[in-house]
Amino acid sequence: MPTPEFGVFLSAERPSYQDILNDFLQCETLGYSSAWISDHVIGMYQNPGDPRYECWTTMSALAADTETIKLGQLVLCNPFRHPSLMAKMSATLDSISGGRLILGLGTGWHEGEFKAYGYPFDSPAARVRRLDEAAQIIKKMWTMEAPSFKGRHYSIEDAYCSPKPVQKPHPPLMLAGSGEQLTLRTVARHADISNFAAWMRSPEDFKHKDEVLRSHCKKVGRNSDEITRSWACYVLISEDQTKAEKNLNKYTKNLQERYGDAAADRRPPLNGTPDQIIQQVEAYMEAGVSMFILRFMGENQGKESKIFAEEVAPSFT
Repeated sequence: MPTPEFGVFLSAERPSYQDILNDFLQCETLGYSSAWISDHVIGMYQNPGDPRYECWTTMSALAADTETIKLGQLVLCNPFRHPSLMAKMSATLDSISGGRLILGLGTGWHEGEFKAYGYPFDSPAARVRRLDEAAQIIKKMWTMEAPSFKGRHYSIEDAYCSPKPVQKPHPPLMLAGSGEQLTLRTVARHADISNFAAWMRSPEDFKHKDEVLRSHCKKVGRNSDEITRSWACYVLISEDQTKAEKNLNKYTKNLQERYGDAAADRRPPLNGTPDQIIQQVEAYMEAGVSMFILRFMGENQGKESKIFAEEVAPSFT
């Protein structure tokens, strides 16, 4: 099995940009390969009016304030930005960051945001077709001199995008989603990185989606090994078994208060002591995961990310 990459999902719903930057700088110091933020425009955890920094503006600042860590979005809401502008913005950011961009795109799902900001909320199928066209436009503009494209939802004509991205042939394009008929077909056609199992799901679930993706790759004539399989996962890590049990019980109680009977489906797939989590990571690697995007769910994200970096990650170098 290939050596896995470990990245960290960090919240942009913070009181200040400095708080976000401090989180990124700690991940960079600890040696994580990448750090990620989501693309929401209203508060998602408590109240919609809570402070939340816009993804792309924040990512641009982080590109200047960090040095080595890769910068990813989990994921950008494709309908929020025209793909031609997204191609230009991402090429610029890849240049500014010295080739550290991973461009993550998805269809968008939070209908309340679309309504609040005045965006039409199309059907799931229409949003997937928009994503397919967007991926084509972005890759053309990253790699061609002045491409044109005419689709059902988007079109460009002699669209120059200079300077080109630093990374060659282009930055990695992550496409997120798990729909087996349309979304994974789009992933098979255009993605460099897949992300079709976010936060929960078992290794068996992941393996099933991977098999569907392989089937689509075969149909479109693409080598499925060209696509990196990523997985964004909840993590609850503790120094010893006593603390692990205490933290999981507390976490589960909070979930039950919030979600009721559905709480059991939201327990972190990676949880326990470092040794236990090493075994769990191995199970997901056997299912096909080679890029882990970790979301630490305890009360001290900084402490947990340090434990993982120092006691779990070295087992896979």
